Amino acid sequence: MAIHDLNSFLSEYFQTKNCLIEENIDGKMVIQLTEEMDRELMNRPFYWHYIKKIGRQGEPMKLSMITNPYKKDEQGEWIHFGSPRLHQILNKLKQGERLTKLFEVIHTAEKTPLYPWLITNIKVSYSGRYKKDEILSMGLQLVNGRMVVDAMDKLQKIPLEKSISDYCFTMSPIIKLQSGFKRIQDTITTYIENQEHNWAKDSFEVWNEEKKTLTHFYEDNLEHKRYMQELEDLKKRYQPTIQIKVINGGIFYLKDNSLH
Repeated sequence: MAIHDLNSFLSEYFQTKNCLIEENIDGKMVIQLTEEMDRELMNRPFYWHYIKKIGRQGEPMKLSMITNPYKKDEQGEWIHFGSPRLHQILNKLKQGERLTKLFEVIHTAEKTPLYPWLITNIKVSYSGRYKKDEILSMGLQLVNGRMVVDAMDKLQKIPLEKSISDYCFTMSPIIKLQSGFKRIQDTITTYIENQEHNWAKDSFEVWNEEKKTLTHFYEDNLEHKRYMQELEDLKKRYQPTIQIKVINGGIFYLKDNSLH
């Protein structure tokens, strides 16, 4: 259900941006950027301004990304949860791609219905003594309520366009968008609740031990301002929390059985 590493997420992201993945082996990826993505990610406004001014064709850069921790010393950008490049990509998604609408490309001469799917990519962050992130991709058909997991993986195999194909028409959703998001959220909540949470138990144990040590140190002055501050710092460091955040999503109009 979950994507436990970043390789799949990055590969899907750049493919949806029409970038060429020149290499993707064992956690090392080389991406040939398009001009649009070079402008988005590489911070070269003066280069592109100059190229356009002289009427030449610009040369988009290549990105080498490494998600395999055993290869992080090799040539390329070491990408992990918290790395600046990943934050940049996620921020771009938040800014401009929170919700998109695309249609499956259909070559037909007959009237063909397309069904609305709500598809969302969601980050689940576990925070305590240790930190962990998962990226989940969920799809919900807004007519019959069918739900699929790893939706983006399945969507990669389907040709999509911003305009609807000839002879195709859209089916009206029965499930409202807000209700659809709620169903997806409930599914993810159930998924989280069914997991083992030894990480949280471990965090509580360490937190309590650290509080005992701190209290013993300040036992004669538990009202001390520094004691209260350090107690709050321990809470921020060790209190187990789970956050769910939508990265992006979209409405995709697809043939009846396109997502299995």
